[in-house]
Amino acid sequence: MTTAVTNHKGGIFFNTETGAHRFKEMIVPQHALSRIISGEAHVVHLGRRYVLGPGSTTLSARNQLARMTKVPKHNEPYRSVSIFFPEDFLQRYYAANKIQRVPQQMPEAIRFEQHPLLDSLFDSLLPYFNLPGELPQAVSLLKMEEAITILRSIDPNTDTILGQLPSPGKIALADYMEKNYMHNLPMEQFGYLTGRSLTTFKRDFKNAFHVPFQQWITRKRLELAHHHIFALERKPSDVYMEVGFENLSHFSFAFKKHFGYNPTGNFVPESR
Repeated sequence: MTTAVTNHKGGIFFNTETGAHRFKEMIVPQHALSRIISGEAHVVHLGRRYVLGPGSTTLSARNQLARMTKVPKHNEPYRSVSIFFPEDFLQRYYAANKIQRVPQQMPEAIRFEQHPLLDSLFDSLLPYFNLPGELPQAVSLLKMEEAITILRSIDPNTDTILGQLPSPGKIALADYMEKNYMHNLPMEQFGYLTGRSLTTFKRDFKNAFHVPFQQWITRKRLELAHHHIFALERKPSDVYMEVGFENLSHFSFAFKKHFGYNPTGNFVPESR
C-alpha cells in the first residue's frame, strides 16, 4: 500500500512516500532548494531523464516544468526536504544585504555536490517535523536566510536564480515548446509560462509551427517514444507516460496510426 505524507512548516516542506508513484507533472512557482534524504527521484526535465539519490541537492528556478516519480529504495521510503523562497523574502534579502545582481540568463537549476554546510543545514531541519503545528515564522525566515547565505558561499552562480524575481516575460515560444512538449499542460498554462495570453499563444504557436497545437504535440511525443523504443531499446510500458501519454492503450493506438506498426515486438522499421 502506498502512502504519502507532506508536512508544511512555514515554507519548508518534508515529504515521505512509502510506495512508487506514477509520474506527476510539477510546476513550482517559487525558487526552491531540495534535498533527497532517502529513496530516489526519477525526473524528466527538458527532454532528459535523471535519477537523483540520497544526498542530491538541487536549486530549481521558479516555473520550471518537470515530471517526477518518487521511488523507495533499500527498504526505506522516499524522503525529501525542500525550502521555498518567496519573492518578498528574496527582495528583502537582496535589498538588506546590498548585493548587486549582475543580469545573466537564468539557468533552469543548479546541482550541488555534497558539502558540509549543506549537510548541516538539512540535518538541522529534520527535527522540526516532529513539532506539532507550524514552525514559528521567525525560525522559518532564519532558516531561509541561512540557506541562501550557504548557497551563495558555495556557488556565486546562485544569484543567477535567486536574484531574478519577476513573473515570466514573453520568451521564444518555439524553443520553449521544443523543450517541454512532453508535459501535459493546457494551452493556458503554456501561455502563462511563455508570457502570453491564451489568444496570443494560439496565434504565435500557429505562426511558429503551422499545424494545430494538439497535432504537433502528439507527433512530437510519438517521435520521441519511437526513439526510446527502437534506438534505446526501452519497453513501451516504460516510455509512454514519460513522453506525455496518459495510458498505454491510447499510446499504442496512436503509435500504430502514426507509424503503421505497433510499438511492441522485435520488428525494427527501416529509416524514415
